[in-house]
Amino acid sequence: MYSLIKPVLFALDPERAHDLTMAQLEFATCQPAVAKQVERFYGKRVADLPVTCMGLDFRHPVALAAGLDKDARALAGLAALGFSGVEMGTVTPKPQPGNDKPRLFRLEQDQALINRMGFNNVGVDQFLLNLKRSPRSAVAGINIGKNAATSIDDAHYDYVSALQRVYSEADYITVNISSPNTKSLRELQNANYLDHLLTQIKIAHGKCAKVHKRHVPIALKVAPDLEDDEIETIAELVLSHQFDALIATNTTVARPDSLRSKYAGEAGGLSGLPLQSMSTACIAEFYRHLQGRVQIIGVGGIQNADDAWQKLLAGADLLQIYSLFIYQGPGMIADIVKGLKTRVEQAGFNDLATALKELRAQ
Repeated sequence: MYSLIKPVLFALDPERAHDLTMAQLEFATCQPAVAKQVERFYGKRVADLPVTCMGLDFRHPVALAAGLDKDARALAGLAALGFSGVEMGTVTPKPQPGNDKPRLFRLEQDQALINRMGFNNVGVDQFLLNLKRSPRSAVAGINIGKNAATSIDDAHYDYVSALQRVYSEADYITVNISSPNTKSLRELQNANYLDHLLTQIKIAHGKCAKVHKRHVPIALKVAPDLEDDEIETIAELVLSHQFDALIATNTTVARPDSLRSKYAGEAGGLSGLPLQSMSTACIAEFYRHLQGRVQIIGVGGIQNADDAWQKLLAGADLLQIYSLFIYQGPGMIADIVKGLKTRVEQAGFNDLATALKELRAQ
C-alpha cells in the first residue's frame, strides 16, 4: 500500500507531506475502528520478539524515534503500524513555531533527511491534552527540550518544568540535549553544563516519583558528533546520576563526502542512511564504558535487519527508526523484526537478550 502512496507524498513539499500523514494517523488515533483496520494490515504482521529496556516491556525491539509526532497527536495510529514503542516530542514548556521554512529536506539519492525544525511544537499543555485522548497500545515515551528563548544557563528550569508536567502520562522520559537546531543546545553536552543539568533533573525526578508513587524511567539523548573523551565523560555522568538509558544518536551536523543530493549543503541535522556507521560506532564506544549498567537505545540509519543487528551487537538494547521509515514505509518494521528473530534462532538462542549477552561476550 505504501508503494502506492509514497509517490504522491514525495511529490509534495516534505513538511506538507508530513502534515498530511500526521492528519491521517491522528484520524486513526481518534477512530478506534480505523486503528484496528490499520493494525490488521500492518501491526498484526509484526512478529513478537520481546525485549525489556528501562524496566519496560516492549513487544519487539523496533520503536519510533522522536520527531515524527511532535505534538502527541497520533500515538494509537502509530502503534497500529506495528511500533512497539512511540517516542513523542520534542515538547517544550511553552508553544513555539520553530525555525523559518523551508526547514525539512529530502535527500532522496542518499536515503536521508536534513531538518532544522527547531523544536516546533504546541507546548506541554496542549501536548498532554492530545495524549490523553489516545488509547495506549505501545510504550509511550515523551521527549522534552528547552524553549529557544531560554538561555543555556537557565535551561534546567525548562527541562525540570517539562519533566514535572509530563511525568504522570509518560512511560519514559527522554532529555534531549542534542538537537543541532536550537542555538547553543549542544553545549549542554559539555561536562560542566551537563553535570548541573542532570543534577537538577534527577532532583525533580525523585520528587515526582514520590508524588506519583512510581518510577518513570529517564533517558538522555546525545549527538553522534562526539569525541571519545566526551563520550567517556557523558557515560560517567549518566552512571553517576543513575539515568535509566542513553539514546545514541540524534542527527549529525557532519556532511559525508558521499552525499549526492542537491540539498546536501542545507543547514540542519542529517539523518538516515549516511548516519548509519557513525551512530553504530557511537553506540559501541558508549557500550565500552557503560557495559550494560545503563541501557542504550540505538538510532540512526537503520535500513534493514542487518543494520539493526549490528546496532544490537554494538551494545543497543532497543532500536528506534524514523528517516528510513519515511522512505520505506511501515512494512519495514515487520521485515526488521522477522530478520532479527531469524538471527536469534540461527545463533541457537530462544530470546534476544540471551543471544546478545552471549554474542557480545565472544
